[in-house]
Parts: sequence; C-alpha cells; structure tokens
Amino acid sequence: MQKTRTKIVAALALSLMSAGAVAADTSFTARNGGPSQSALVGKSGHSPAAGLAFVRPVLSGVLYRAGFKGGDKERDGLSSGQREELCGAGFSSARYVDFGKNTKYGNTSCSTGKMTYASAKSTSPSEVMQELHGIIKDPGRGPMLVHCMWGVHSSGAISAMALVQFCGWSEERAKAYWNDARNGADCSDGCDAWIDHHFDHFKFNAALTISDAERAAICPK
Repeated sequence: MQKTRTKIVAALALSLMSAGAVAADTSFTARNGGPSQSALVGKSGHSPAAGLAFVRPVLSGVLYRAGFKGGDKERDGLSSGQREELCGAGFSSARYVDFGKNTKYGNTSCSTGKMTYASAKSTSPSEVMQELHGIIKDPGRGPMLVHCMWGVHSSGAISAMALVQFCGWSEERAKAYWNDARNGADCSDGCDAWIDHHFDHFKFNAALTISDAERAAICPK
C-alpha cells in the first residue's frame, strides 16, 4: 500500500512539474537572438491572447505587434480577458495605437505581475520609444504589445520606427518592412505618402542607446 501511495505522489508531482513547465512559457519573453525575416512579416504567428490577428515579433522579448480578428469596429480595445491573457504571457505593457475611442485603459494584475494598458500615437512615437528603451534595459521586465485596429498600418509604423531606433535600420529599410507586412491593405492618399508622413514625426534619439549585446539578443537576424 505504501509503495502504491509513493507511486501516486510521484506521478502527481511529475504532473504538477509538467503543468508548471507549460505555465512558464517563455515564447514571448525570451531575448533569444531576434526574429527571422519570415516571422517579421508572417501572418499566422503564435498569439498570446484569443481574438488577436497578425501577431508578429519585432524585437524578441521586447516588442510585438498585432491587430484584431475582423478589426475593432467599436474601437473598444483589448477586453479584460485579453489583458489577463497578455499579462499571464509575461507582457508588461500594451499600447493601442491611433484608435481606441471607447477604450478603457489601466492596469491589469495577474499571477505573473502587472500589465499597463494605454494609448499611443504613431505620429508621436517618442514616449513609446522611451518605454521600449526601459524594457530593453531591464531584462526582468516583460515585453510590450503595440496593436491597432487591424494590425497593419499604425502598429506597423511604430514597429518600423523601433527598428530604426534600436537596431540600426535605415528609414528606407524600415519603410520597406512596413510595406511588406502591410498585407496589401489600402492606405489613404497612397501608401508611400502614408508612411512618409508618419516618419516625418519620428526622430532618432541618440540618448536611447543600447549595447551590442542587447542588440544581438533582440534585433532581427
């Protein structure tokens, strides 16, 4: 009987260890050398929360981008359930870029910590760049998710700017990335004019420096 109980306890312990391994998923927090080109522009990346579309890595463990399946026609942003899922996946921040008319922002707490949800503007990116710099400099801090209605235009613009700011990309390369990840979506007044206008509001900040090692850990291959 004692041997049977010992086996049961051992099996239960193994089961709990396995469950813990699943709960400790680091797929969004690992700074493991930066995403591949295919991951940057892919359309079916692993999602940290239900209902999101076009979830793509930008800076490994630091910045991801997304939109909503079917768009966000009510402009009410992430639901409480989605925020809890993001927090549980290790995200420390989420930003709704350019929209969110009816969105309720604030903090979400979960077993792994806290996530802040706020608005952002792709024509005023300096605050987001400063926050990203803080995340890069603190390895214990979880990544940011930038999202817009569809995950195509505005979240892509912020992402392109981050690649210039932290990875040494030229504006031309960053704009080409934005265009490749646009999924063929239309742009008001033309797509070249759209992204050019947004980059007119972006200025590289020499104060937001990162080390070669930090760059190697997060920037695209």
